[in-house]
Amino acid sequence: MSEVIKPKTDAEVLEAVQWAGNEKKALEIKGRGSKSGLGRPMATDQTLDLSDLTGITDYQPGELFLSAKAGTPLSEITAALEKSNQQLMFEPPDYGPLMGGVAGTGTLGGLIGCNLAGSRRLKAGSARDNFLGFHAVSGRGEVFKSGGQVVKNVTGFDLSKLIAGSYGTLAVVTDATFKVLPRPEKTRTVLIQWSQDGIYDHGGVQAMTEALSSTNDVAGAAHVPAQIAARSQVDYINNSGSAITALRVEGPGPSVTYRCAALTKLLAKFGTVDELHSRNSAIFWKEISDVAYMADNPSSVLWRLSVPPTEGSRVSLRILEGHPGEVFYDWAGGLVWLLLQSSDRSLAARVRQCVDKVGGHATLVRGPDHLRTSVPVFHPLDKSLSEITKRTKQGFDPRGILNPGRMYEGV
Repeated sequence: MSEVIKPKTDAEVLEAVQWAGNEKKALEIKGRGSKSGLGRPMATDQTLDLSDLTGITDYQPGELFLSAKAGTPLSEITAALEKSNQQLMFEPPDYGPLMGGVAGTGTLGGLIGCNLAGSRRLKAGSARDNFLGFHAVSGRGEVFKSGGQVVKNVTGFDLSKLIAGSYGTLAVVTDATFKVLPRPEKTRTVLIQWSQDGIYDHGGVQAMTEALSSTNDVAGAAHVPAQIAARSQVDYINNSGSAITALRVEGPGPSVTYRCAALTKLLAKFGTVDELHSRNSAIFWKEISDVAYMADNPSSVLWRLSVPPTEGSRVSLRILEGHPGEVFYDWAGGLVWLLLQSSDRSLAARVRQCVDKVGGHATLVRGPDHLRTSVPVFHPLDKSLSEITKRTKQGFDPRGILNPGRMYEGV
């Protein structure tokens, strides 16, 4: 076998995995490589390149599902859905530029493996929550499938939830099915401008909490400090000179108009309130979901913190005290994107320490190889979870040939 194996069919994927198992060759599983930098550096013998395993295999707009091969570009899937005025509701982000690559190279398999979702996650869930079924090859060299093409599927174990977010360490997905839904008729974004700035949310979390607690069905909530807002491609935001809290409202036109007016009245006490219309809303929320504001400095260290929304700014302040960096908040403050200039291991330990104190977890999304090798990339597991993870890996991939060590050392 060559160093790069490029199967074009499911049968060729099976053959490649069986060969690797028999020869005890470790495989790096990849599509177009846009997310290869996510996770720990791996020592593998061959690359199983799924970029030729492409094509939409079944799309039924009336039944609200789409099936496609793992190497199918997300751009192809998005284009097909747009023709029927539909979308993947969880808003798949494009991390190509963030990871030092180019935009538009993500694949369906990579989306599943990394369980990604954009700003609409707080309403629509993650990729895992919209993942209906799949066909795959395990590390044992066996073909298996799970789920189907309907939302209410109760046959067997729900392995879709397990495979999503496993970073290719358990199986090679060859075909996947996702739930799709109609695109909203209209989208508006209610903005609050803050006279103060800095990494504090300055009431942004309180405003987002009140908006989400109202009956106005908010589909996105983010807070961006002025330094980062200045990088937006939306003129109204980058020229504001202020921190911005943004709340997305979408749906039928009259409903959106009514709910935006209600939110404007509710939030007027916090500061100047205005709106972005559909085009600028789309640009802004793509910037937030793609973490575009932090893509221009690929040598910096980027952390993704999941914390209670009320703790985000306090955690960020503790970490950044005495250390240069930047931060912005998504998912109503529950998701913190933290950029640090230093790759020192002691600072990585500080990140985890601060996050642990509030019951959150931290993922090292981007950093030099020496850091990704010397500190846990994913939040460390306790003893019981670590044992479950090892047993699960053993069950699906007993010879350890699929993306070995990408998530945790020895797994």
